[in-house]
Amino acid sequence: MHRLLRSSTKHGLLYSALAASCVIAQPTQNGPATLEAFLDDVHSLTADFRQEIWTADQRLLQTETGTFSLERPNRFRWLYKEPTELTVVADGAQLWIYDVELEQVTVAPFDASVGVSPAMLLSGDRSVREGFDVVDSYPAEGFQWVKLTPKIGGGDFSSVLIAFDGTTPRRLELVDGLNQVTRIELDNLAVNPDLDENIFEFDVPPGVDVIGDEG
Repeated sequence: MHRLLRSSTKHGLLYSALAASCVIAQPTQNGPATLEAFLDDVHSLTADFRQEIWTADQRLLQTETGTFSLERPNRFRWLYKEPTELTVVADGAQLWIYDVELEQVTVAPFDASVGVSPAMLLSGDRSVREGFDVVDSYPAEGFQWVKLTPKIGGGDFSSVLIAFDGTTPRRLELVDGLNQVTRIELDNLAVNPDLDENIFEFDVPPGVDVIGDEG
């Protein structure tokens, strides 16, 4: 499972953010409105990202960088460039994960693979909002922070923080069941660009093993 979707494994969800010790502010009522505005106003998005995985005792395990594009509903493309190459593409029907080093592609139905996840929250339609509760919101570091928890437990993460600049997401922080934290910082964002439809298609490279049903 991909990093954006499972933050507790080496390759495990989009989605860099703020250390918990820095997020101290009085709660506000702006969080739900900010999230709703994002869902209403942001239909496509591109950005560079930096992703870090931290242990519960604040030891840095891994740092990765890359780019991503998304378009609602249910289409995205995440390209991990360093230190390992990984391509994750959702075309609305299937999720493709291409590990360049392993020369292996994994494919699965989109809904079954992503479920109620931060990746789905960012790229899904409005119905995905129903899978999350807004449990806190506050201003900090010039952003409006919104904390969400999945309504159905037993998933790969227990909470997600999203920092909004207006209606644009700038940072994310995912906490898994072991209290490991995946922090994702977004830079060079373009909001509502016109995207080529081809970027959300995935062609299996020649000679690469495929695991799963290509449909």
